[in-house]
Amino acid sequence: MADSAAPIRQITKDEVYDAVAPTDFGAMLNIERHLNRSTAFDKIISATHDHFWDPLDKKYIDFNDDFDPDTTDFIPDYMVPALQTEYVETYFADKPAERIRFKSQVGRWVMSSILHGEQGALNLSASLCHVLRDPGAQEYAANQTREEGRHVTAFAKYIIARWGTPRACGPVLASLLQEIVHAPEVYKKIIGMQMLVEGLAMGAFASIFKEWDDPLAKKLTQLVMTDEAFHHKFGKIWADRTIPKLSPEEHEIVENWAAHCFQTLLFNLVAPHQMTDIYVEFGLDPEKVMASFQEAVTDDMRRENMKEGTNIFRVLVKTLWNAGIITERTAGFYATYVNFDEFKAEGEEMVGDAIADEGIQYLKTINFGINTSALNDVKAAAVAAE
Repeated sequence: MADSAAPIRQITKDEVYDAVAPTDFGAMLNIERHLNRSTAFDKIISATHDHFWDPLDKKYIDFNDDFDPDTTDFIPDYMVPALQTEYVETYFADKPAERIRFKSQVGRWVMSSILHGEQGALNLSASLCHVLRDPGAQEYAANQTREEGRHVTAFAKYIIARWGTPRACGPVLASLLQEIVHAPEVYKKIIGMQMLVEGLAMGAFASIFKEWDDPLAKKLTQLVMTDEAFHHKFGKIWADRTIPKLSPEEHEIVENWAAHCFQTLLFNLVAPHQMTDIYVEFGLDPEKVMASFQEAVTDDMRRENMKEGTNIFRVLVKTLWNAGIITERTAGFYATYVNFDEFKAEGEEMVGDAIADEGIQYLKTINFGINTSALNDVKAAAVAAE
């Protein structure tokens, strides 16, 4: 058993991420900290106004429509893992209506998982407010907490509008979120949530935006992506200021934690054992689904799926690669599924950035009545003048 009295190893390499114990409020009363506020996050904080939206205001998003998810085939088959198995495909071969309803319930599970992930992000952001010493970093965390709060509201409203209630959080995701939120080490919080879970979310949102034939889901995911793109940047700033300064021993600790989170998500997040209740509801044998899934989903299939830019696991590996966390020590594990040369050719732009930018331009027209085309012309002229 770990010694609860042992000091927490924060691996802090930059003052903007310096942290104290969550119970040490006295540190927040220190006068000096207010005289040395970092400006590292000011641009992200100020940009909050550009991508403000309110899930309770119909001018941003209206959750009332006549869409019926149980009679509308709105999710592509390839996005329903169980349908990649012979057992499930054969089972629904002569049950077309049940097949559509089954896919709908998998969609409900996906959106419920996102809702639970957003709840984890809300609690984690709030926990950073208690431990970050730098007022700028603390203000950023408070800003993100507010934005995660509206995501929880928005996804709950979407799920209620479509299905009435969310589904329970899958045990693996629930366990990982608990581990990240309660971790006393800031690096675990930032890698686990701000980089991996947020990266996972950006990949999932981009896939839903592009592939689901549900206008409300497309609208919702784009609005959320306008926020998430900035949350991801917070993790990127940490990586830029921290990773190059790590000792070999510290880098190994960070790299191992990242690999642990990735491996947990890769092999468990959408695996059949995370949604056995759905199989039981439709008369499927969960053990047969899992056995059929293990036969069908090989490393070769994972590698083929991860060639797609919006694949959530590809996004996770690229996030770690861009951050400099992956070294030769673990590169072989990730190389089983991705080609690092492709990342080099793509640069640092992440999936969903373009979708988020379009959403921000749209929000500016609502929030400020701005003609974004004219605004971009003015910015271009200003840059040219410089």
